[in-house]
Amino acid sequence: MSFLYAMWMNDCRSALESAGLDPQVGFLHALRPGRAALALDLMEEFRPWADRLALTLVNRGQLQADDFVLREGGGVLLEGDARKAVVVAYQERKREEISHPLLAQPMPLGLVPFVQARLLARAVRDDDTPYVPFIPK
Repeated sequence: MSFLYAMWMNDCRSALESAGLDPQVGFLHALRPGRAALALDLMEEFRPWADRLALTLVNRGQLQADDFVLREGGGVLLEGDARKAVVVAYQERKREEISHPLLAQPMPLGLVPFVQARLLARAVRDDDTPYVPFIPK
């Protein structure tokens, strides 16, 4: 479900840029031209949410085998209606309220990348402030 991961990664990239961080320079992912390594680093915290959403779509029958087209060279393409279903489910998931473990207050899941990007920016700029990753429960 790289399409779903790409949406999370784009949100993480936007969050990092809004916090004044360069999404190209990461800690965990290798630095390569055109690769948003820091966005990929931040996105790792949200991988369980993306995985859960992908499994939910499959388990509910919203995505089925015939929604995917095998392309020449081994690539896989998600058909138009299935792509729309994934985007709609993703937007709905982002509106779900969660309790942020560090801030101990409810917020939509879609805001968590921005909160985490701000916390990361604070940790990068101030050696005394540790970064606390977002661990979903």
